[in-house]
This record gives sequence, structure tokens and C-alpha cells, in this order.
Amino acid sequence: METIGTRIRTEREAQRVSRNDLAKSAGIAPTTLSNLELGLSKSSTALHKIAARLGVRTDWLETGRLPKDDVNGRVLAVAQSETEPGYVRFDLFEGGAGMGAGLVNDDYPEVVRTIAVAEWEVRRKLGYLPKQGRIKIITGRGPSMRPKLEDGDIVWIDTTCDYFDGDDYYLINIGGETQIKMLQKRGDGLYVVSVNTDFPAYRPDPGDVSILGKALIHAGLRKF
Repeated sequence: METIGTRIRTEREAQRVSRNDLAKSAGIAPTTLSNLELGLSKSSTALHKIAARLGVRTDWLETGRLPKDDVNGRVLAVAQSETEPGYVRFDLFEGGAGMGAGLVNDDYPEVVRTIAVAEWEVRRKLGYLPKQGRIKIITGRGPSMRPKLEDGDIVWIDTTCDYFDGDDYYLINIGGETQIKMLQKRGDGLYVVSVNTDFPAYRPDPGDVSILGKALIHAGLRKF
């Protein structure tokens, strides 16, 4: 016999939503959701939140009467825009990233605007699982960081690191231009360093450099 619980479980499993994720979205304990699915509990005050997470109508969960989702599909569209459980979404850093060639971002649009990466792979690469919104992605432009970075490579930026944290690669703003560069502490001050030796290192005036984040990972779409 089809019940509220069987409809929840069937829809949850069809969308590959974990019980823990659905319970968290509804603000209830996983055991409460489990009891609801098993028919040990007949109703829940969080039913509307469960329906919203699954992208279905609350009255469909309660009665089984069609339509299952909104006639115009608005509820379902919201649910499908969410990040799939088990993945971390990285969104675009608002601002272009040159690498020293003076390319204009409007002429060279972003290669990727958002990506979803499996949590286990993020942990393997970073050693931790960042909170949503901490890591942003940008497209590197220009030749000054070759061969470390090629024009069009995607770079992960930790936006919580807005300070010099030792010699490393950073997303910086200097002279109103956003760039990916190495920052290196030398005896006479902080230097902006390119990988490409055609672009000599230089020491900017104190206060001219704003650190926007630390570069963590880079990936590119390259031919074999």
C-alpha cells in the first residue's frame, strides 16, 4: 500500500538524495525521517520542507493525488538547481584574472562558471572539506605564468586567505587589475613573481597589492 512514507522514500531514492541530507533540509533527525518512511510515524510538521527539498507538492506527498509537482514546474526547477548530495559546488569568483598579458576579460569570457566536485575528491586534493562559498573558481588569462598555468586554465581560489601566508601563488589586485601571481618575501620587501622569465619580478610599493585569495588547484582543458 502506498503511503506518505513510501512516496517520500521512492522519490528520495529516485533523486539519489540521502536520508541524512533530506533530514537536514527538513530540520528533523534522520531517525524521524526513517520512522516516517517506514510508516512508524504517520505525519510530520516538516512535510512541506521535505516536499520543497524533493521538488514535489506537499499535497501529493500527503494524498498521492496528481500533479506531483507544480503545473509550471517551478518547485521542481528549484530542487534541480541545488547541489547534488555528496558534491561540493564551486562558483565563479566575480572578477577576471589576468596573468600579466593585459587581456580584457570581456573579450575572453570565463571558461567555466560553476563546477560540482565529489566530496571525496575535494578531500583528497585539499585534505579538508571547505564550507560552501569558501572556494571560488576563475579563469587565468595571459602568458606570464606559463608553464605553471596556461591561458584559459581554471584555478581554485581560497577566498578566506586575504593575507600573505608565506611564499605561494595568490589572486591579487594591483593597479586595479586582478592577477594570479606568486608573492615572494625577500630581504628588501615583498615581490610579485611570474613563472615565465620573460616577465621580471618586481617590488610594488607597500599597500599597492591587495590579496584576494590563495591559489590552490589549477586545471585546464588541453590536448594530449
